[in-house]
Amino acid sequence: MPTPPGPGLDVGVLLDRVGGIAPIEAVEVAAGALVGMLGARNLTFLIADFSGRAVVRLTTGTADVEGARTQAGAQAETVPMSGTVYERVLRTQEVDVHPLEDGARIIAPVTDRGDAIGLLELVLPAHPAPTAIADVAAAAHALAYVVIAARRYTDVFEWGQRTTPFSLAAEIQRRLLPTSYTCEAGQFTLAGWLEPAASVGGDTFDFTLNRDALHVSITDAVGHEVEAALLATLLVGALRNARRKGLDLAGQARYANGALAENASPGQFVTGQLLRVDLSSGTAAIVNAGHPSPLRLRNGRVQEIGLGIEPPFGVVPGRSFQPQDFQLQPGDRIIFLTDGMQERNAASLDVEVALRDTGDLHPREVVQELGAAVLRATGGDLRDDATMVCLDWYGGRPRRSDSVNGADAGLVSPARAQRRRQA
Repeated sequence: MPTPPGPGLDVGVLLDRVGGIAPIEAVEVAAGALVGMLGARNLTFLIADFSGRAVVRLTTGTADVEGARTQAGAQAETVPMSGTVYERVLRTQEVDVHPLEDGARIIAPVTDRGDAIGLLELVLPAHPAPTAIADVAAAAHALAYVVIAARRYTDVFEWGQRTTPFSLAAEIQRRLLPTSYTCEAGQFTLAGWLEPAASVGGDTFDFTLNRDALHVSITDAVGHEVEAALLATLLVGALRNARRKGLDLAGQARYANGALAENASPGQFVTGQLLRVDLSSGTAAIVNAGHPSPLRLRNGRVQEIGLGIEPPFGVVPGRSFQPQDFQLQPGDRIIFLTDGMQERNAASLDVEVALRDTGDLHPREVVQELGAAVLRATGGDLRDDATMVCLDWYGGRPRRSDSVNGADAGLVSPARAQRRRQA
């Protein structure tokens, strides 16, 4: 169960302070409230950059910061993470306390359901007691809700997270991805990542969690740039529409295939996989529309999961798709990926070895590390998008997550997950 706020923190007052003000000011007003509640100073919020390799200090102050970007009254200072305390805190999801001559610096993860939004950094006037550290952790969790709510109404957070400009195709592609790239739940943890090619290749991933089922998709539209992005938009829109109509897995695939056959140009198609996990029974089914086989890490061994192959979406009008049983065991780690991970200029990357080497990492880190590995293998010259989704399956009955302040901090590997499968 989440750690309750300490006596110095009133979450209700914090949320009341940000109601009705401009979204761009929400985080700083929340920060001001926290300064008073916690007796803190030098409090700043750092949002995770889309690259996964930096954080960005967002402020609305007027003071010039060397190297910072400015737009619409906001400043964004990019801070590389490699080898820093920021990287360690995001990775471990544990609060860092560093003694100072006149107090202590605290860095806490700003996270919700495992989605690492950023960091809260502040200085307290004295070395904190455990209750004060708990207050800061709870404040950081509350700040996650402030950011989630505020960014629906402004471009500032999205702008701050972009250390490189987006092309039009990348902008369209970004809109197709889920709002959160990570989801922790009692029975599973899931994380996705997309490394875009210099010429956007039309990859997407998506997921949704209902009361009784987890739906996951990964897709790859033929072509590049705006043409591929628009084709991906048609496919993802059809899948979401079918899912929200309540169609079963076969119905979703048939509906999406029909949407492409009726609305896309001849020769346009999308490969993809659609997965549905029944959370009550722990069983799963998958549709494989011409897509690369997923990989499974089980008991330290990586294997390709053999699937029957059906035509890509949009190739055969009126086609019906047959869902296949998809075997899951507690402790399994499944990686779904697009062919950008296997392109010729990424040949030096052995995905199976990389998957074994990251076996003790959280899925959020696994997909980022695989993305970084394909960039290293290609010298940063991706010819096609490289997209991956990591699903850790813990099994057991439907239950609450063991989340504390927005993250399952102690659950970072299938091996640990297996030890709690009877929970």
